[in-house]
Amino acid sequence: MGTLPRPARYAATTLLAALALAGCSSSAPPPAAGSTGSSAPTPASPVQVCTSLVSYWAKETLLGTTWSGLDWEQKGLSNDQYAIHEDAVAAGRAEERTAGREKALELIDRFVAQRCAEQDGATRSSENWRPPV
Repeated sequence: MGTLPRPARYAATTLLAALALAGCSSSAPPPAAGSTGSSAPTPASPVQVCTSLVSYWAKETLLGTTWSGLDWEQKGLSNDQYAIHEDAVAAGRAEERTAGREKALELIDRFVAQRCAEQDGATRSSENWRPPV
């Protein structure tokens, strides 16, 4: 069989990078004094993953970066997450025209966090998503 075809390798690499970004949150509290710290870390919730992933890609799209042209599957988004992405980009572009890029990027973070929370991670429409074990 050999290696994966180029588009599949590219998509897999992009997904792994996005998941790594989603997992690098510094929001976890420090371990309690006297604890051994040997407990396993708590996995990110679907809402946290949605917020991190969709916000990242919406901001990349607003900024027009090289990778912003990937499709929703290559970005690792579910169908619902992609809909949030598109709405966030549209809201960000409108905000950028009136208040500037910095305010637009801030709006994207708030907008995506709210929509991901309302939709409990927005994973229901993805045929490839499976609940964590």
